[in-house]
Formats: sequence, C-alpha cells, structure tokens
Amino acid sequence: MIIKGIQKVTLLDFPGRVACTVFTGGCNFRCPFCQNSELVIGSASIPSISVEDVFDLLKKRRGLLDGICISGGEPLLQSDIESFIDECHNLGYLVKLDTNGYEYERLAALISNGKLDYVAMDIKSSPERYGVLAGMPDFNIEPILKSVELLKACGIEHEFRTTVVHELHSADDFEYIGRWLKGEKHYFLQKFVDSGEILQPNLSAPSDETMNEYLRIVQRYIPDAEKRM
Repeated sequence: MIIKGIQKVTLLDFPGRVACTVFTGGCNFRCPFCQNSELVIGSASIPSISVEDVFDLLKKRRGLLDGICISGGEPLLQSDIESFIDECHNLGYLVKLDTNGYEYERLAALISNGKLDYVAMDIKSSPERYGVLAGMPDFNIEPILKSVELLKACGIEHEFRTTVVHELHSADDFEYIGRWLKGEKHYFLQKFVDSGEILQPNLSAPSDETMNEYLRIVQRYIPDAEKRM
C-alpha cells in the first residue's frame, strides 16, 4: 500500500463511526476540481507512511476507534489492498472504501469476498459528460455503470455522492443522476471547495440556491437525498 497521508480521527468520513482515514497515492482520473490533486499527480514527492505505522496506530487506538476509511487518490489501484483490509479486520476494525468506481473488477472481488463494510462511490456527472468531469476525453463509462449496479445489488451499506461545481454541472445532469440512482437510500450533494491545489483554475462553488435546486431535482427520484457540507 502506498499511503501518503493519515487523519488520526474523524467523525465525518465513516458515517456513524469514529474512524481514522488513510489516503493512498495515485489516481486513474484527472478530475479538474480534485481537492487532493497532490495525491493524483504529485504523490511521488510526498513521503510515504508505512503500513506498519498505520497498524501501530490502530493497535494503540483499540476501543477508541471503530473503523478505518481508505481514501485517495484511488485506493483500488493498490495491488495489496485486500491484504491491508484483512489486517484491519484482524485488528477488530470495520473498513470503509472511498472509490471512483472505475476499477470494477477489483471492487467486485472485494465485495464478493466480504472485505468491505461500507463503500462510498463518487458520481461525477451524467454518463454523457462523465469524461469531462473525470478529466479523460476518451472515457469508457462501462466500468462506472457496472460498479453502480453492483453497489445497488450487493446488500452492503453504501452511498453515492457528487461534488457540485458551478462551471461543470447543470440541472440536466442531476435530472439524469436522479433517474440513474432512483430508489437509492444514500445520495449526497456536496459543494465544491477550492483547496488551492485543484487541477483547473477558475472553478467555483454553486450558490446555495443552485444547490437547493439540484437537491429538489434528485429528491424526485431519491427522496432521502441530502446536501452534505
């Protein structure tokens, strides 16, 4: 595992759990609004954290933490992620995965083997515009479609979420997303925040009014959809 960062405690990343979050280096997307761009294109220059140090932290915090969130970057690019998850489970922790869903085969294997307790998958946009939001002109939407259907049917706790960018999203996108995810329980809209290290300059957050408009659109299909700040 190439681990480039760790948040030792979080009440937000793993719903209903006190957790820590590790951030893996490298990603197969180049989202123009990515807030962790240093993990996407500059991870080689960031010192790595050994898995032994992560496990030492988990051992010391038994009884204080419930779980670990594996985020990125894109964690499913890590060839040894399954053995890392196994050790987290051996130490008594629940495991949440944050993913863009593009590595469908690896996601399916982890779910089939009972390795994941919670999955959060990013939904970038409507399928027709996915490549623009993923920063990949020749984008193959098929793995994303398969990952969405997998999570809908798998029976493990999961959520879908979209980071909303004023310049990159429209009401039509959320009309499609609402129909695409119809019947799901957990879907969140989260407002873009400029971390100062995004890949494309001059992007901005939508207004509260626009966020509410998009939320009303998706709630026609996903009544429990929420905004997450």
